[in-house]
This record gives sequence, structure tokens and C-alpha cells, in this order.
Amino acid sequence: MFNEQIKSFIDNHGLGTFRPKAVLFDMDGVLYDSMPNHAIAWQKSMAQFGINMTAEDAYATEGARGIDTIKKFASMQLHKDISDEEAQQMYDVKTAIFHSMPEAPIFDGVIRLMTLIRQSGLTIGIVTGSGQRPLINRLLTDFGNFITAGRIVTAYDVTHGKPAPDPYLMGAAKTDAEPHECIVVENAPLGVKAGVAAGCLTIAVNSGPLPDSVLSDCGAHVVLPSIKRLAEVWEETLNKP
Repeated sequence: MFNEQIKSFIDNHGLGTFRPKAVLFDMDGVLYDSMPNHAIAWQKSMAQFGINMTAEDAYATEGARGIDTIKKFASMQLHKDISDEEAQQMYDVKTAIFHSMPEAPIFDGVIRLMTLIRQSGLTIGIVTGSGQRPLINRLLTDFGNFITAGRIVTAYDVTHGKPAPDPYLMGAAKTDAEPHECIVVENAPLGVKAGVAAGCLTIAVNSGPLPDSVLSDCGAHVVLPSIKRLAEVWEETLNKP
């Protein structure tokens, strides 16, 4: 099945062959099992400002810049447009709640997958909608053997966040690859849309409560149940130095 999806990607992009140069990972829900904590932090923080945000809303909007999510919900529920500065102040409350919670673990299979990717001669980048410095610092601590600071895209690097293609276009540029030479690993609808819009082979790892169909309907070329399964698929299919 995986080979069939790659062939379809090649045909649709008129590539002739697929020679990936980089793998671009989302962070929350892909590298870290952090989305349950994010969902709680979103619900608690937004309630302080009169905004009702459910856990499902948190998953559905994951990957977007935090201030964009807040401005969207303020417009829908409070019927007013707020400034970036106001949204940032509200986002700071959400960030504080999130960082008061236990640290989210790395998903099983992530280190193995990154090791296999490096053995395949590909570059690793990370593309996140987060702008939280402690999280970015943790990426460098946990995955410093595989990434550099110059290959991380955050919310502050782009004007238009996911689902716009801009974050993954920048991720491709930071890894010295063309978009069609990149494999995107995502878990959220907005992130999948961004990867597909950028022209990358986009793999969805469904680590949350949404049905697989939601991710495939957003354009995911492949949907897998876990990052561990992706590591197995990589070893079986793509681990070619």
C-alpha cells in the first residue's frame, strides 16, 4: 500500500521517480504525546476569557499559530476582532497553564525513526505552529543528534501558519530541498492541509481522537496509526542508503 501511494504521488507531480532529501516533522502529537495537555490548557485558559473551546476544537485547530486560533474563536464567539497583541496575551495564559503540567513524553518509535532517516541519508527538519521557547529548547535537547536550530520552523518564522503552505515551504528551504523532495509527518488536519498544499508527500500519524477519514479527506497520502508503525514502514520500504 505504501509503495502504491508513493507511485500515485510521483504520477500526480510528474516526477518520474521519488528521491526524498528531507523529512519534516510536526512537533505536538507527532514527536511528543502532548496534545492531551494542550487540550486541557486550551480549555482552561480560554474559559477565563469567555471562550468555550472543547478538546475536539484543540485537536481540529492544532498546528495553527496560537494567536490565529484565538483570534478565530474570539471572532466567532465574542463577535469582535482582537489584535495580535491581545491574542498573544491570551496565548501567554494558555502557555503558562501548559507548562505547569507534567512534561509530555516522546512517542515510542521517534528515535528509531530518526535514526533510520539519518541512515537513509536524509535531512530532518521540524515545522511547528508553536512559538514557545521552552518547547523549542527541548527539541534541541531531545533530538540534538538529528536536528539543528537552523532546521526548525516556528510560529514566529511565518506570517501565514498552517493550513497555509508557508511553514512547510520554509521547512523545505531550511533543509535545502524542494517541496516535492520532502516527506511531511503530521497528525492534525490543518498540518496535513499545509503539507499537501506545499507539494510534499504527506504522511498522517493518527495519534488523536479524530477518525482516519478526517485526515485522508484533508489530503494525506498515507494514514498510519502511530509513529512506531511509521518507523516499521520506513525500515521495510524506505530505508535505502
